[in-house]
Amino acid sequence: MKSATCARNCRRPVVWFKRDLRVHDHAPLAAALAHADALALFIVEPEWLQSPECDGSHVDFALACLTELRGDLAARGLPLLVRVGSAVPVLAQLHAELAFTHLLSHEETGPGWSYARDLRVASWCKAKRILWQEFTQTGVVRRLRSRTGWAQRWQARMDAPLQLLNGTFTPAVPLDQPELPTLAGLGLSPHGKALQTAGEKAARQMLKSFLQVRGYDYRKTLSSPLSAEEGCSRLSPHLAFGSLSMRTVHQATEVAIGNTPDRALAYALRGFAGRLRWHCHFMQKLEDEPSIEFRNFARVCDGLRENDFNDATFTAWCEGRTGYPMVDACMRSLVATGWLNFRMRAMLVSFASYHLWLHWRQTGLFLARQFLDYEPGIHWSQMQMQSGTTGINTLRMYSPTKQAQDQDPEGLFIRRWVPELSKVPLPYLATPWKMDESVQRVAACEIGVDYPQPIVDDKAAMKAAKDRMYGLRQTQQSREEAGAVLARHGSRKSGLPPSGQRRKAAPKRKVEAPPTPSGQGDLFA
Repeated sequence: MKSATCARNCRRPVVWFKRDLRVHDHAPLAAALAHADALALFIVEPEWLQSPECDGSHVDFALACLTELRGDLAARGLPLLVRVGSAVPVLAQLHAELAFTHLLSHEETGPGWSYARDLRVASWCKAKRILWQEFTQTGVVRRLRSRTGWAQRWQARMDAPLQLLNGTFTPAVPLDQPELPTLAGLGLSPHGKALQTAGEKAARQMLKSFLQVRGYDYRKTLSSPLSAEEGCSRLSPHLAFGSLSMRTVHQATEVAIGNTPDRALAYALRGFAGRLRWHCHFMQKLEDEPSIEFRNFARVCDGLRENDFNDATFTAWCEGRTGYPMVDACMRSLVATGWLNFRMRAMLVSFASYHLWLHWRQTGLFLARQFLDYEPGIHWSQMQMQSGTTGINTLRMYSPTKQAQDQDPEGLFIRRWVPELSKVPLPYLATPWKMDESVQRVAACEIGVDYPQPIVDDKAAMKAAKDRMYGLRQTQQSREEAGAVLARHGSRKSGLPPSGQRRKAAPKRKVEAPPTPSGQGDLFA
């Protein structure tokens, strides 16, 4: 008969970190704690580095998270290996060095390359008789048959106890732990972005400051790129890389709502709490239909923009040189910082899709590289939603001039990010092309030289887009397809009570319309 010690040692797990770079509320870590000789692993995969949506800023943020994570795990007796290579060869080499029997990880709703990677890993584990156990960490449900009841399932997951590490690990067989790779060592150029601070400690501090102080004016501040910079939660990069779990954010928010005597703060935080569910709602779309990363939700939209792509207008949009100050300021800000509030993201996509008639796939890849908080499920769902190719959502065509006047009435944001307009009088700042020559001389800004003419005519471009989009929506094929898309991806009334008022309520079956852009303010932010 085998001894108890041998029985424990025969179950040797490897915790595979992916987009869950934290210690707290980490189910695979908690599961590994019960076994001897555990080991933690992160793989820097060439498939990730070479994917068209990857940017050096993403890798830089992940490496900073890993630096902190390695120290936190070491303090608990668990070594973290960081290796570079494709997943299966790395796992095979590690298995040759340390005959592990279990692979523990979180589920991932990622882009096409990670989905293909997981299929290869599953096949390898089966061949090697290694038990690969995947744990949930969001509200996304694998192999979901119907959206009915999804909100209740999300609520149950988010209300479940946090997975905490109560104890230390038994040291594993000693293995070399080389220094973490660098961007240069991975063949990546410096990104030049001023990024948020990475790591679980920064994430928890950001959550605390939002729930206690910054969230007070959340509903009022989330639309303007000036006020949203401070007033939004700014948790999105931490949720995207997993340095903070969705469950942690949800439960901390509910506690804050229940404990604060400030009714205004509670009201603001209830708005934020509701958007946490929308975060997972959009991720579920990619889980249910992975092809939406590459093709239109509504196939009736196939060919709508694909054959009309204009490289010159695309380049001008990417560089923030469209001649529309609010569009250019938002793009330049995003490229410099890796972050932008949701309404301005929607405006950038709307302008690209309707004014410039660019297809969402190319513009989406560029934006994915800029967004530090790139979350594939949200990103591709929103790219299509704001481009009008879902077939079910209201067509939202933003006027860049009105957005400048509404969201930057004093011109502070535009002057900050488009310095060539810094001396333009405020009445002309949203429409600088209307300045006559004398005003241009005083403003030291010659339109067409120092700052470009508008790349398209606003009214003419909007009319052409409306004619095409609404014309398509009126066809019988479009109407029929919309019903199928809504049945598969549309949200349902949750039947849940408001945040902070946990009580049972009978779920309703009525289909719920997606929120307005302002109502989605913290999907990314």
